[in-house]
Amino acid sequence: MVSDRRSGPGRRPADPFALLSLPASAAVSDDEVRSAWRRVATATHPDRQDGGDPARFAAASAAYTTLRTRSGRGEALADLADRADLAPTVAPPAAKAAAAGAAVDAGPFHAPPAGLLARAVSRAAHGRPAVLTARVLIVAAVGAASESLVGSAPATPALISGALTWFVLTARRDLAPPGSS
Repeated sequence: MVSDRRSGPGRRPADPFALLSLPASAAVSDDEVRSAWRRVATATHPDRQDGGDPARFAAASAAYTTLRTRSGRGEALADLADRADLAPTVAPPAAKAAAAGAAVDAGPFHAPPAGLLARAVSRAAHGRPAVLTARVLIVAAVGAASESLVGSAPATPALISGALTWFVLTARRDLAPPGSS
């Protein structure tokens, strides 16, 4: 997950849907976001007679900036899904062993959550699979072209890494929102 600059290092930005009292759904429209923003802004604006709530107003303003476009809502949903996928979970046997004082060796790697691959395939199938396939083909073409044009020069891995990075950073918008399939 890419960290929001305003939230500081190591801290995650708040859920923008919750800040505007909206459901975390891809079906939320521009008008719903705008009316929710106006409702919160009217209640919390610092220029109100009672002084408003500047901190809540600033947070709601940042949430509106994130959610005001369809692509922004998609990225926010993906960030929420990343948070849910990365939430630490402790298996009950490990928790019991740790509570009993026994050493539990989790090792440096943890098994991925069950169903992670199935969710990824489902999100790809219910998203925009044709565009996702085109992106995969572009990455493969860039890799093949860099290998054939540059050969085994040091630039080849860099070009392939750049293409893969582009794919990872842009493919999210071609997936269906989490929980929609």
